[in-house]
Amino acid sequence: MSSLGLIPFSFHQMNTQFKLQPLDTLTFDNSFTRELPSDPETTNNRRQVKQSCYSRVHPTKASRPQLVAYAREVAEELNITSSVCETEDFVQVFSGNRSLSGMDHYATCYGGHQFGTWAGQLGDGRVINLGEIVNKYGERRTLQLKGAGPTPYARMADGFAVLRSSVREFLCSEAMHHLGIPTTRALSLVTTGDQVVRDMLYDGNPKPEPGAVICRVAQSFTRFGSFQIFTARGETDVLQRLIDYTIRTDFPHLGEPSTEVYLRWFEEVCRRTAEMIVHWMRVGFVHGVMNTDNMSILGLTIDYGPYGWLEDYAPDWTPNTTDAGGRRYCFGNQPQISHWNLTQLAQAIYPLIEQQEPLHLALGRYAKEFEHGWQSMMAQKLGLNAFDPVTDVDLVTELQEILQLVETDMTIFYRQLAEVDISTEPLNDASDMKLLEPLMEAYYETDQLTRDMITRTGKWIRCYKARVQKDSTLNGSRRKRMNAVNPNYVLRNYLAQLAIEKAEQGDNSRINELLELLRRPYDEQPGKEEYAKKRPDWARHRAGCSMLSCSS
Repeated sequence: MSSLGLIPFSFHQMNTQFKLQPLDTLTFDNSFTRELPSDPETTNNRRQVKQSCYSRVHPTKASRPQLVAYAREVAEELNITSSVCETEDFVQVFSGNRSLSGMDHYATCYGGHQFGTWAGQLGDGRVINLGEIVNKYGERRTLQLKGAGPTPYARMADGFAVLRSSVREFLCSEAMHHLGIPTTRALSLVTTGDQVVRDMLYDGNPKPEPGAVICRVAQSFTRFGSFQIFTARGETDVLQRLIDYTIRTDFPHLGEPSTEVYLRWFEEVCRRTAEMIVHWMRVGFVHGVMNTDNMSILGLTIDYGPYGWLEDYAPDWTPNTTDAGGRRYCFGNQPQISHWNLTQLAQAIYPLIEQQEPLHLALGRYAKEFEHGWQSMMAQKLGLNAFDPVTDVDLVTELQEILQLVETDMTIFYRQLAEVDISTEPLNDASDMKLLEPLMEAYYETDQLTRDMITRTGKWIRCYKARVQKDSTLNGSRRKRMNAVNPNYVLRNYLAQLAIEKAEQGDNSRINELLELLRRPYDEQPGKEEYAKKRPDWARHRAGCSMLSCSS
C-alpha cells in the first residue's frame, strides 16, 4: 500500500481496461434529442408524457446475451465489419448491456388509431433508441433496440420481446429489402438468456419463452401517430417543432418549413405511401396491423408483427387473429386503409395549414399515384410493355377472379406464368388442360379443378397470349422481365416457424440459411428448390404458420 493509501495500478492495467473497442469509433449525432423537447421526468414509470417528443430511458440488462444472427449489409452501411459483428462486444452493445460513447437512449412519444379507434398515447413501449449514427456517406441512421425492457410508454406491458416474434421481424425486414420494398432494416438478433411469459394465442395459456432483442435501423422511425398525439392534445407548438425538424432532417430537398412546404411534404408522404402499398400488393405481403402508429412518414414498412404472405390468393385474408372478425387489415383492404390513415395524418397537420382544399388534393394524389403504380406493377408482373387500359383492365380483373376459383398459390402462379409459351398459336378449346400444364404447381388441390374452371382459365390464357403477342415480346425477354418482379422465394410463414422452432432449441442454422436464401429472392438457387414450394398441408392450421396474434 502506498503512503497515500492507494492500491498500485500499472500502466499495463490501465491500457487494458480503457482499450477502445471497434464499436467505440462509431459517430453519433443525435439531432432528435438535441433539437426536440424532452420529457423532464427521468424516472422509468408508466405515465402520460405531455409537451415532449421523447423520454430518456436505459435498456434493461440481459443476463446471458448470445448472438443469433446479423445482417452484414446493414452492418456495412453503419461502418461495422463482419468480424466486429462476431465479437462479444457487439453482443453486449446490441443487447443493451453496454453503452457506447455518444449514445443517447430514449423512447419516443406518439399516439394512433388502432383498428379505426383513437387510442390516445401509445409510444415506444418496448423500443429504446440508442441514437443516430452518421456513416461514411454522411447518411443518418437511427438505431433502436426492440425488446430491451419497459419505458414510460409501456402501459401494462413488460417491455420485452420473445425470440419467436424477433426472428420473424429480423428475417422479414431483410427479406423485404432484398425484394426491393421500402422497409426498416434489422442489424442484429440477440437472445437475452431470460424468459418472457406470453400467451401466444390469447387463449388463456401463457407460458415462458426465450427472450430476445432485435436492433432495428432506419433513417427515421417517425410515424403518422407521432404528429397525431400533439394535435389531439392541442400541443400545436410541439407539433410544429416536430414537423419542422422532420422536414429539415429527412426532407431537406423540400426547402425551409412553411405552409407551402408542409403541403409539399404531405404530398410526398402520400406518394411514398402509395409506392410502398403497390410493392406489398405485388409480392402478396399482408402487414396485419395497419394502425396509424404503424405507418412511417418515409413510406417504409415498419413494425413487423402478425404479418403474413398471401399463399392462397384470397384478398380477404388477414394474418392477424385480432382482425379475424372484421378483416379491416386484410390483403385487399390495404390500399384503402392507407388512404384512411393518410386522412388522419392530414387532420393532424391541419392546425399548421388551416386549409382543407390542398389537403384534399394531396389525398387525391395518393389515389392517382396508387392507381398508376398498381397498373404499371401489374403490367410488369404479366410481362407487358406497358399497361393499356383498353385491354388490360379486363385482362387483370378476370385473372384476379380466376385466381380465387380454386386454392392457388400466388407466388408460384406468377412465377410459372412466365413459363407459358407465347410464341405458339392459340390452341382450340379442347386443349384447355394443355394450356394449364405450366401452372399446375400453383394449385393446392388439383382435384378441385372443375371443367368450368379449366375452360375459363384456358380462355384467359389465350387472351393473355394474344395480348403479349401484340407487344411483339419474345419468350425469353418476357420471362426475364417477369422473373425480375415476381419472386421465386418469399418468407412463407411456415418457413419462419420452422426456423423459430429450431432456434428455440438452440439451433440458429435455419435462421441464417433463410437469411442467405432471401438475399436473392428472384433467382433460381440450385439446391434450394424446396423453399420455393407451396405451403405443406401440415402447416395449413398450425400455430405460427397461418394466423398469428399480436403477442410478442
